[in-house]
Amino acid sequence: MSPKSRIHEISDRFVEDYARHDPIVATLAGVDGYDDQLTDFSPDGVRARAEVGAAALREINAETPVDDADRVAQAVFVERTTADLDLHEADLVIADLNVIESAPQNTRMVFDLMATETADDWAVLAARLAKVPDAVAGMRAAYSYGADHGHVSALRQVSKVAEQCETWSGQDGFFASLISDAKDVPGVTDALRTDLEAGAVAAATAYADLGHFLRTELAPKAPHKDAVGAQAYGLKLRYFTGATVDLNELYHWGWDEFFRIETEMKQVAARIKPGGTLAEAAAALDADPRYQLAGADALQRWMQELSDGALVALRGTHFDLPDALMNLECRIAPPGGGAGAYYTGPNADFTRPGRMWWALVPGQEEFSTWREVSTVYHEGVPGHHLQIATAVYQAETLNRFQRLLSGTSGHAEGWALYAERLMRELGYLSDDGDLMGMLDAHLFRAGRVIIDIGMHLELEIPKGTGFHEGERWTPDLGLEFMTTRTLTDPGVLPDEIDRYLGWPGQAPSYKLGERVWLAARDDAKQRDPEHFDLARFHKQALEMGSMGLDTLRERLAAL
Repeated sequence: MSPKSRIHEISDRFVEDYARHDPIVATLAGVDGYDDQLTDFSPDGVRARAEVGAAALREINAETPVDDADRVAQAVFVERTTADLDLHEADLVIADLNVIESAPQNTRMVFDLMATETADDWAVLAARLAKVPDAVAGMRAAYSYGADHGHVSALRQVSKVAEQCETWSGQDGFFASLISDAKDVPGVTDALRTDLEAGAVAAATAYADLGHFLRTELAPKAPHKDAVGAQAYGLKLRYFTGATVDLNELYHWGWDEFFRIETEMKQVAARIKPGGTLAEAAAALDADPRYQLAGADALQRWMQELSDGALVALRGTHFDLPDALMNLECRIAPPGGGAGAYYTGPNADFTRPGRMWWALVPGQEEFSTWREVSTVYHEGVPGHHLQIATAVYQAETLNRFQRLLSGTSGHAEGWALYAERLMRELGYLSDDGDLMGMLDAHLFRAGRVIIDIGMHLELEIPKGTGFHEGERWTPDLGLEFMTTRTLTDPGVLPDEIDRYLGWPGQAPSYKLGERVWLAARDDAKQRDPEHFDLARFHKQALEMGSMGLDTLRERLAAL
């Protein structure tokens, strides 16, 4: 890092300034000192965070880089902060409400990341828990403000988040379960237990009231139409990817990619079930005892063992993994959110490890591992854990913004999808069942490109696709397409459609990011085929930290 660089100083200071204004992001990013606080989601709180970013952006734009590290740090900060401020200026932040990552979900999820080993830990948690009603009051103020100014999320999102609030606030819901383990911790006094119980009741009541507010006051004002249109979609896609994208090109490329993967899947399916369809091959795999697990505990053990095995196998062979990265916890996520796997990163000093979470379909007790082997590699190693934890580890070369707050979905999800493909290249998906699962995951992500752009822009379905040709995309057609043209568990697909409609532009970031990573690798090989070293390329690329895809493309071209 440049000694005494103003650009790095501004970036570091911004992390602390922003953490004070958004304690939830501070905890998620691993910035210490804010775990007893919650974020102000009111309109004033949202505006204050935007001003913190705008002020830092003005400062950093006024600086002249002194070396290449400075130039990269400046470019990363300017791109990320500008994309965020563009959303604010378009009024796409204050009243944002969706089923996957908005204020209600983030406030609940932040408690998953809090330490609970000691009585002091529980005292910090109790202090944060007591602030949930104020945080929820801020949410209500923001949604009311949005309604007064014509900005209300679609009815689908409002109704589904109300359901989530009701699940979390139930008598045996999240907050009641959250404090149950405190009774077994030495040093937790009767007074602290009383505070925890009062906090859990108050938090559950606040979420119940929020659910009622959403159903009775916000839902009547919510538009029924889910599509956000080209302007809002373009801003969101830019935010999630850090790239300037031709939506028409990306939409048609998504179809080409879908058909390419589908063709290869049919070849693999023919080996699994000769003469059968993709669905018949999947049914054969589901019925095969080799791939069956019974119960959530068995799933948790399986993914932990597979993840641990990957860490050991890849260390010292294909990747340099320091000791700090060798701890990756695999957990079952609390109920109430959408189904699927996700990753949360370590804190800055790795006292909180990286974690892989699996959110289950309610009532699901049977699991087919052939569908999920590549998911473990995607969320763990060499996917998100390797990528995100490697950046956090670069304290000697990256500023705090680059290490903790510069992440983009295009960079992260693109790498994780690339990592699945890499594991195949390295021989870890030689089993046809596991390979079929990986290919279906990639087919699913290509389908996301198609239907996310298609549903939000209400595009026409092209001729030659064999699916409702000439009609325009709707949510019902999106669900039908993913149900009939992929092998994804039908139980998770309604949640997936809800996610795309509430989180426009995020779903294509997987394949778009993967395309950048693959093209950069091919370019590096072509530039110097005799000296190209894949392990060195990965090391250099990951140690740069996260950034937008346009910046990433430029930096990888310089390796």
